[in-house]
Parts: sequence; structure tokens; C-alpha cells
Amino acid sequence: MVTTPADDKFEFWERRLSAVARVIPYVLLAAGAALAVLTGDPSPAARLIIVGLAALAAGWMWWMVTCHPGWTNSPVRMAVYYAGLLVFIALLMQRSPWFGLFAFTGYLHAWRFLPGAWRLVGVTLTAIISVTWQTGGPPQPTAPGILSYLVILVITITLVSIFSYMGEITAEQNRQRKQVIAELEEANRRLAQALEENAALQAQLVEQAREAGVQDERQRLAGEIHDTLAQNLVGIIRLLETADRKRAGGEGWQRELEQASELARESLLQARRSVQALRPQALERDSLVDALSLLARSWSESTGMALQFEVTGTPQPLLAEIEDAIFRVAQEALANAAKHSRAKRVGLTLSYLEDLVLLDVRDDGVGFSLEEMKTNGLQNTGHGYGLHLMEQRLKQVAGRLQIESAPGDGTAVNASVPAIPAEEGYRAWQKPSGA
Repeated sequence: MVTTPADDKFEFWERRLSAVARVIPYVLLAAGAALAVLTGDPSPAARLIIVGLAALAAGWMWWMVTCHPGWTNSPVRMAVYYAGLLVFIALLMQRSPWFGLFAFTGYLHAWRFLPGAWRLVGVTLTAIISVTWQTGGPPQPTAPGILSYLVILVITITLVSIFSYMGEITAEQNRQRKQVIAELEEANRRLAQALEENAALQAQLVEQAREAGVQDERQRLAGEIHDTLAQNLVGIIRLLETADRKRAGGEGWQRELEQASELARESLLQARRSVQALRPQALERDSLVDALSLLARSWSESTGMALQFEVTGTPQPLLAEIEDAIFRVAQEALANAAKHSRAKRVGLTLSYLEDLVLLDVRDDGVGFSLEEMKTNGLQNTGHGYGLHLMEQRLKQVAGRLQIESAPGDGTAVNASVPAIPAEEGYRAWQKPSGA
């Protein structure tokens, strides 16, 4: 997942504030000690006691929290730590009210390290110590003195609790935000993995369809060879044998030679047609876009119908079998339009999407009934055989064919095939089986 500049800035300040929170108790302790030494009792003994108590307080925090951060997860250890911290705060504030600065650590650590309701207990005890010594000692045993003391104490506890709770809410929201970001990153990772797996599966499906198409093409060629070339060769052999016998007997044999020669020429023509049917000649010379452009121009000139050819997206070389299928479908769709549509305008659109290539052939002709075609069977209508051929070609490359038509509303032929680049498809097919 890509982080925004706002996310980076937030993380930066969060790290800074966390570092400050770890250091600030020591800073407050040092500031209180310095002010107490400078403004308090100037005797060396008094100053030594202040510095010693401050050093012991710093050592207590360092040993229990900084040196052993894992102990902060133990309620018992933190209870012991906080009790010791309150003792140091009380002793230091008894020496100088300037250590009220350090007493702020009691509020922070009560809310950070004590569990549940004990946090409020810690805040209350810290407030009692802090307010007592900052106001010059215990309150006077008079109603105004006790009331003033209690008001200051309640206000202090309330404000500290409110701001601490607000900080806790902010920290929880930040934790939830990080969790959501982590879940989104994991979801994006899984989505990227699924897309990679889908791409590999799609390539595998195309390979399987290609193998099936190759097998069908082999069977078709075998049938053509058996029905045409093989039969013609048998005929040629028989004619030549007959001519040889007649020649040996002195009879006329030129007629058999002429028939054999004519049959050989016919066989050669049929062989060339079979070879050309394996891949369109236009795709041998040009790209798919150029080949379709030439097809559209020649079709329009030969039929007299207006044809508009458009290309959307970024063209890219595709697997040869896919380009062949697209071109053949365009040929057949335009042939059907010329035979049956009686249209004035025809549109041919080739669209390159991220993972699909779409071919759309639309006309404003007479159309036909799809229900009738479904009822009578795909090959039993005027359009049926051509549509059947298109459907079979697309299945060989894991493509799909969709027909939209109604009497009087024209016809739309929509073909979709996977957009597998030539090199990617080649690499996918070169992987060992089971890889």
C-alpha cells in the first residue's frame, strides 16, 4: 500500500512525541533539582540531599522503566514502581516546591503504567502530594482552608483525568488506524497475488484452448487431405497408370495425361488454400490494427457500405493465435453483414483493455431474431453457420462471443479474448508442466 505524505508526517511526529515522552521525566527532574539548588537552602548538606534524592529518583525510573521496558507489562512490578515514584515525589517536594515540575511525571506514569481504576488512584495520590506541598503544606483546619484545598485538588484531578483520557482515546484511534492500514496492505498483497495467479491461470486456459485448437486444426487438415489431396493423388496415379497401359498398347493416351495434369493443378490450388487458412496473410505482413484497417477498407469498397474503423486503448502485439482469431472473427462478421444485414453503415471497433481485447462489429441493418436462432439451433439460420465458426474460433483462445440483434434493430457482434502479449504467452507456454 502506498503511504501518503500526510501518513509519513504523522508517523514522524508520533515517533518524536514517543521519544519526548521517554525523556521528559528526566528533564523535569533535572530542572526541578537545578531550581531547588539555586533558590533553596544554600548549605552544602541541603544541596547534597536534593541532588542525592534526585539521582535516586532518576535511577529508580531508569532501572524500572528505561532499562527494563518489558517490566511495564507486569501490573505487580508497575505497582511497586509507582509506589516508589510517589515516595520520591513526596520527599523531593518536601525539600522544594520546584519539584512540582517532576510531580507531573506521576500523572503521566499513573495513566501509562497502572491498570484500570488504579490509574485514577495514582492520579489522586499524585495530586494530593503535589497540591499539599505546592500550597505550603497541609490545609489549615478551617472551613475556607479545607474548602480551598479540596477545590484545587478536585480541579487538578479532573483536568489531569480528562486530558489523560483524551490522550488514551487518541492513542487507541491511532492503533486502530494502524491496524486498518495493515489490513489494507495485507488485502492489497493478497489481491496482487490473486491477480498473478489469475494471469497464470488465464495463460494456462489459453494454452489448453490452443492445444485443443491445434488438435481440431490437425483433424480438419487430415480431413481435407483425405477428402481432397489424397483422393486427387489416387486419381492422378490411376490416370497415369491408364495412360502408361494405353501407350504400351499403342492406343491414345494423351487424354489421361491431360486429366492427370488438370487434377494435379487443382490439388496444388487446394493445398495452397489450406496453407493460407492456417494464418491470414495480412497478419504475416502487418500488425493486427493495420490488417483490420486494410480489411475494413477493402470490404467497404467491395460492398459499397460505409464502414468506420476505430481503435481504443494502446495497441500491443498479442499472441499469434489470439490475433488470428480476432482477424478471422472480423472477416466472418463483416461477411455476414454483407450477406444478410442490408445495412447502410457498419462500425468496426478494436478495444485494448488491461486484460482483455474486445472486437465489436455493429450494423444498422435488418437484424434477426435471437429467439428464433436459439429455437432452431445456431447453424439452422441464415446467420448461424458464420456465427458458429466465430464461436469455435474464440473458444480455441479462451474467448467469448456475444450477439445482440432484433428484427429491424441491426446486429452487434461482440468478441472478447484475453490480452496476452506475444512474449508473455510464449514464456507461459515454455514453463514445465506442473510448474
